[in-house]
Amino acid sequence: MNRRQPVLFIGHGNPMNALSDNSFTKSLKKLSETIEKPKAVLVISAHWQTRGTSITLSDDPRQIYDFYGFPRELYNVVYQPKGKEELSNYIIETLKKEGTVVTGVDYWGLDHGSWAILTHIYPEGEIPVLQLSLDSGLDEDSHYELGRKLSFLRDMGVLVIGSGNIVHNLKEMGTATLSEPHSWAVEFDRYIADSISSGIHKDLIDYKKAGECAKLSLPTDEHYLPLLYVVAMQTSGEKTEFLYDEIHHSSLSMRCLKIG
Repeated sequence: MNRRQPVLFIGHGNPMNALSDNSFTKSLKKLSETIEKPKAVLVISAHWQTRGTSITLSDDPRQIYDFYGFPRELYNVVYQPKGKEELSNYIIETLKKEGTVVTGVDYWGLDHGSWAILTHIYPEGEIPVLQLSLDSGLDEDSHYELGRKLSFLRDMGVLVIGSGNIVHNLKEMGTATLSEPHSWAVEFDRYIADSISSGIHKDLIDYKKAGECAKLSLPTDEHYLPLLYVVAMQTSGEKTEFLYDEIHHSSLSMRCLKIG
């Protein structure tokens, strides 16, 4: 029997964190010590948006450097774990039985929402990694419902990771990593954290009702949506632990959490 895996949300932030040795990356490095080694990892990354939901379908997914203007050393980071095509097909078939269409594709691989965090959590790259896209045609309720349908993976020994940021406003970024956070960023990050702690998922789904702080914190929603998949997999009474909670560059919430 596989032990039930927890589910994670990681605020990934600046791609340079792949190279950094700071309090955030140190918290990632500790994760593998607290989690039983998974059979595979499924990442739902903010950086892969599609029409319809897609999943990587390759035993050798390519590493994608989906950014520009960064130092050459970042493009020299190599993180190339295997995929698990058999598991991707199983996910596709399982969801199909519930009336949910997921398409397997081989044109995508692992973007920095995956490899820039996994290089710290599982630096040897010995665990197979799949990636699931965000369907840009779905509303918040539908993303949450898809997350709920994927919760069977936890009992198969698969570690599901949502990778994004609760607050993500690049236009309002401060220069320094620990620049003073904007008040609206602190307000929205705390609102979401309190809703998670209280288990009030309807407030997480309908996050826009938080008002102006939500609008400023999330000019677009792709970095927030992976959180909905994560909280949807929470069972009644299951513990939530915040692993990291700083705001970087004034407008990037690096909050990370573990459920289970």
